[in-house]
Amino acid sequence: MNPETVWPRAPVARAWLKARPEDFRVTEVLPFTPGGGGEHLWLWMEKRGQNTEWVARQLARWAGIRPRDVGWAGLKDRHAVTRQWFSLWLPGRDDPDPDTLAVEGVRVLEKVRHGRKLNRGALRGNRFELALRQVEGTRSTVEQALTRIGQEGFPNYFGPQRFGRSGANVAEAFDWAERGGPKVPPAVRARHLSVLRSMAFNTVLAERVRQGNWNLMLPGEALALAGSQRLFVDDGSPDLPRRVEGADLHPTGPLPGEGGLQPHAEALALEQSVLATLPRLDDIWRRWRVTAQRRPLRVMAEELTWVWQDEGTLRLSFFLPAGSFATSLLGGVFRLWERLPEKAE
Repeated sequence: MNPETVWPRAPVARAWLKARPEDFRVTEVLPFTPGGGGEHLWLWMEKRGQNTEWVARQLARWAGIRPRDVGWAGLKDRHAVTRQWFSLWLPGRDDPDPDTLAVEGVRVLEKVRHGRKLNRGALRGNRFELALRQVEGTRSTVEQALTRIGQEGFPNYFGPQRFGRSGANVAEAFDWAERGGPKVPPAVRARHLSVLRSMAFNTVLAERVRQGNWNLMLPGEALALAGSQRLFVDDGSPDLPRRVEGADLHPTGPLPGEGGLQPHAEALALEQSVLATLPRLDDIWRRWRVTAQRRPLRVMAEELTWVWQDEGTLRLSFFLPAGSFATSLLGGVFRLWERLPEKAE
């Protein structure tokens, strides 16, 4: 499920990504500002080389609360330097001293009170600052490809990290589902189902990339309004194709399940033909009564800029909306390797 293998144009260069955590910096952007009072202590934190769920468990232990009383908006890369908010429910309690938090690779940058827990998905997006090293390719060709992405957007694939090394997460999810879904913690069950739905979405998107219509409107398309959660189905309005071309609207693909908004006509026929190649998934959606959702097929990167630090090192900065992957943007330009070989460290 690597985006590189299904991008409409072959990558034009090669590069190393995440040679060290500082080469992959992510800063979370919320759609609101914490209010300054309430039962929840919000911590603005920087973590290096640690994953979000593990840090949340350490915070619960430090504050003496249940893990479920720690909130965060989104999972962040482990092999990176990331900044994100966590919330801790502390009704009637004073704030613990941040200086007493002794967790390797983690530090508190700011604290503030707020009236609500920070929930999953309460996120506008993420700002990325990346360094690509040992770039192999013509500088002008790389810049042309990046310029094109800045103007046209890129296919909204779930990144390879969703599926694990060599697809290990997919194999694990199928194994769990086909053994009848043995009892696991709710978060693990949700992760398994999410991996399988992500695989189905990427498969549909890959076919539309192959056909060259991933950023065009098909008859009967289910459309997403840019910058919002609003979805609607093609009603025959003559201005819809123009709005899709202008990136005011985006075509969408399926996160399969039961019910939900569905396309019709040509768009539905295409999706059904692709999903028919994944028959093992149908029983899973029915068994777990997964509700169908939609996801835009296209992402527009905001404020995409780059600078060459030296002949082989390229630094990029851009903002992506919640749920989209920096590796999917990079996959349209680079064949990526993660972490340099030992001799190059």
